[in-house]
Amino acid sequence: MTGTANIVLFGVNHKTAPVELRERLAIPSSRLAEATLSLVGRPGVREGMILSTCNRVEMLTCQEAPEPDLLHFVHEYFSIDAATLRPHVYEYREREAVRHLFRVAASLDSMVVGEPQILGQVKESYSVARDVGAVQGNLDSLLQRAFSVAKRVRRETQIGSSSVSIASVAVELAGRIFGSLEGTRVLLVGAGKMSEVAARHLIAHGAHSIMVANRTRERAAALAADFDGETVDFDSLYDVADRADIVITSTGSEHPIFRREHGQTFLHRRRNRPMFFIDIAVPRDVDPEMNRLEGIFVYNIDDLQSVATSHHADRAREAEQAEGIISREVERFDARRGAIDVAPAMQRLQQRYEQAREAELRRMASRLKDMTPQQREAVDTLTRGLVNKLMHPPMQAINAAAREGDAETIERIGKMFDGTTGEDERR
Repeated sequence: MTGTANIVLFGVNHKTAPVELRERLAIPSSRLAEATLSLVGRPGVREGMILSTCNRVEMLTCQEAPEPDLLHFVHEYFSIDAATLRPHVYEYREREAVRHLFRVAASLDSMVVGEPQILGQVKESYSVARDVGAVQGNLDSLLQRAFSVAKRVRRETQIGSSSVSIASVAVELAGRIFGSLEGTRVLLVGAGKMSEVAARHLIAHGAHSIMVANRTRERAAALAADFDGETVDFDSLYDVADRADIVITSTGSEHPIFRREHGQTFLHRRRNRPMFFIDIAVPRDVDPEMNRLEGIFVYNIDDLQSVATSHHADRAREAEQAEGIISREVERFDARRGAIDVAPAMQRLQQRYEQAREAELRRMASRLKDMTPQQREAVDTLTRGLVNKLMHPPMQAINAAAREGDAETIERIGKMFDGTTGEDERR
């Protein structure tokens, strides 16, 4: 590929790292913007996006000299020793980075091949990165193409026809262990998409009643109403959990919400009748120590791999067809990116907008001098976000022209933002 910017993807996933490590790397949605800004703040990282799910944490970057050390960034940001990380990380460059991204978006790299949630998760990460100004011309065109490729794979193959989500695999595992689900009581902790999918599969398999607990009571009530279930106040979680035979938990908590002492209490109340915990959260919601209690059975996200593997053979033929689509799309993207170097036009655009942003901040410096460091950071983030939104339409125009091979239009757009041409902004 030509151009001055290199596409590099760095990360870990369910194939390379155990859940014990992945949960230390997981980034909650509330911190994703801040983490993304930290990534693009590293020298050599021109653009960046972070994808953090229960099965992977990946950093997609557009790099320039000096080449950044992403392993060192992860070591510093998460306070994890590099020697611990090194055996589990992977790094793809240029064409292979593009291929990996396309496969991830199309759900070919998922624990359950064909599961539908990953594309939405990639789009959410893209949205966050774009809003903070971390995704611009190079990664924008790559990610837009990844979304199109994922849709094409789902449209032209049956890869998703028999696919099941991680949540539904968890239900299947519970059924294997518990036997028939007829008459069982189920507690869903967390009222997100995974919990909703799990609820639908549980009802289909004969669950008698469903209780829903969530920190936001309104969300819990809405989900419970869909299934004629019962809403549980999150503050009362430990008082009612023992009524459930199966607990499926998928919150965004950074620390376990079920610990060994809770399990002991539940067993005492249930007179040692067993309980099954399906923990599909990363970081984990259930302390692994609970699994040491006789009568408590805990299965985390990695335990689901054995069930997920049984589904792979059913979709092998469709996956092979999907891989062919991915390969052709990688070739197309590579050819288009190599045909026209859009980097100079993108750089002129970015520089001109950044110059305008910095000039306005200098002009307002006297009014901003009494702000706290946190307020200054908020203003900086706000102005970067506004600049990025303003840059988006011309960047889309450049990418569209590149797809058509229209070098003249790209040059014209670039010159519009070249400080040495056109009207002098100092007038």
